[in-house]
Amino acid sequence: MNLLLVEDDAMLADAVSAGLRQDGWKVECVGDAVTAKLATLDRRYAAILLDLGLPGSSGLSVLTGLRERYDATPVLIVTARDKLSERIRGLDAGADDYIVKPFQLDELCARLRAVLRRAQGRVSPVLTYRDVVVDPARRVVTKEGMPVDLSMHEYRTLLALMERQGNVITREQLEEAVYGRSDTIESNTIAVYIHRLRNKLGDDVVVTVHGYGYRLGAAR
Repeated sequence: MNLLLVEDDAMLADAVSAGLRQDGWKVECVGDAVTAKLATLDRRYAAILLDLGLPGSSGLSVLTGLRERYDATPVLIVTARDKLSERIRGLDAGADDYIVKPFQLDELCARLRAVLRRAQGRVSPVLTYRDVVVDPARRVVTKEGMPVDLSMHEYRTLLALMERQGNVITREQLEEAVYGRSDTIESNTIAVYIHRLRNKLGDDVVVTVHGYGYRLGAAR
């Protein structure tokens, strides 16, 4: 899950990024509105964490620009502005949620998960396919009720497939989901993770769509 963190306080950005990465997210940081606008034009994100008090231009201009071009990427405003009028303004501009500094990282992660569930049209906090269950909040995977031990990269591969259940995902898209931006990934790396997932979860859980990529579950 790729996140864009727009925060001009370098120390806070580093601390939040480190915490989010420990929780399994991949984070790209920018420190001003102009760079944030360019990043959202160049790249897709699962969600954006957006500070309002940015140098040069308000974070609100980033949010407005997204919504004006019908970009529905979930946006969680993260700011020190705690006035009710500020919260209302941000939500009316198209933000999906709002958290005020200082905050606990656990709450930030919980709000992110909730925002993503709503964006994906999900109600349940867990992802299920047949007898395989993924709990993103606890990073726990079970099969037939029994825990399955997955490496971080195996977990990210499975999570990417679970979140797009029924859709075909290309190898490149899986590489992006697992590693983010990287030019050093070997061509067979994803195939190795898919092989390991099949060994641990069952041969028919992940389907290869020849010439396209991989799919979890039946085609839509």
